Amino acid sequence: MQPATEAVRLSDAAGRILAEPIASDRDLPPVSRSVRDGFAVRAADLPGELVVIGEVRAGESFASEVLPGQAVEIMTGAPMPRGADAVVMVEHVTVTGNRVAVQRSLVRGDNVSLAASQGRAGEILLEPGKRIGFADVALIASVGNARALVYARPTVAVLGTGDEIVPVATAPLPYQVRNSNVESLAVQILHAGATPHLLPIAPDLYAATRELIEHGLLFDMLLLSGGVSAGKYDLVEKVLADLGAEFFFDRVLIMPGQPLVFGRVRDKFFFGLPGNPASTMVTFEIFARAAVELLCGLREPALPFLWTRLAREFRQKTGLTRFLPALLSADGSSVDPLPWQGSGDIPTLARANALLVTDPDRETWAAGDWIRVLMK
Repeated sequence: MQPATEAVRLSDAAGRILAEPIASDRDLPPVSRSVRDGFAVRAADLPGELVVIGEVRAGESFASEVLPGQAVEIMTGAPMPRGADAVVMVEHVTVTGNRVAVQRSLVRGDNVSLAASQGRAGEILLEPGKRIGFADVALIASVGNARALVYARPTVAVLGTGDEIVPVATAPLPYQVRNSNVESLAVQILHAGATPHLLPIAPDLYAATRELIEHGLLFDMLLLSGGVSAGKYDLVEKVLADLGAEFFFDRVLIMPGQPLVFGRVRDKFFFGLPGNPASTMVTFEIFARAAVELLCGLREPALPFLWTRLAREFRQKTGLTRFLPALLSADGSSVDPLPWQGSGDIPTLARANALLVTDPDRETWAAGDWIRVLMK
């Protein structure tokens, strides 16, 4: 089912998903234009000395035709005079009075943006399903649209579960933790293009958990944090099953984040994310983000992986694909794994700017070996 659409001002369109094709209202550019300051010439006349018969600036047109042996001084963006087919840059000429000497050859089209070379009138320039960036805004504006039709933002309910969870502003007891997962998930949801709605904490009680899950199913998608492991008080899967859920999977071979539930109930998709902070963040990025982006109308969600070299030797246990906090160098040429204390180590996650991605069948890497990273 396609999401609803709405028209927004171009200044509000950044990051939204385009919901209609954008066609050019005229040829782009509508006339051939100079892309340099210099002189409009006939390429066949070069090299040689030419008579300058006038000047043309951006926003003007030149009434006369350039004949053999003639040139017109031209500014960047100005339309090409009739008869001229190339532009020689001002840095490459010698001007004496009304004559210009050119010591080099040009070919037709040099330093010229030809009419319709960027798009024909009626040609589709942007397809729906694309996340709008600043260049897209410029293109939409350049073809005469002051507003953009975009898909409405879906709503995603976020539910933290567990008796050990307390509100963020509460002073926790030693055996309690603040409800930080729903706050980080809210940011991830916003970055994916949807609107988060944070629900009250679900205690480890069946009735209360069911009531909150049913409330969460009023939104376009439901994300749950915690309660999906095999413990005695992990109630999420039981509640969902009792509500008639269809489960697509309930475990993935990654670390952190093995206990991950994905399914559908009452025509709404849900993710049961693990409760440890790193597991919650990682599984959202790898699995839930794409689902949220598809609900937003994005045609091709993608994970921002890149390859780089390890800054030092690295070892791991085999069997799982691991997503580990790391520091990617400013130029992207190397990555350094960060020492961390496992899935609850939020400070290390905050210091990291990338996640190191390991091969589950490989045990060791030497400094300088290529390895994948996932950008945060």
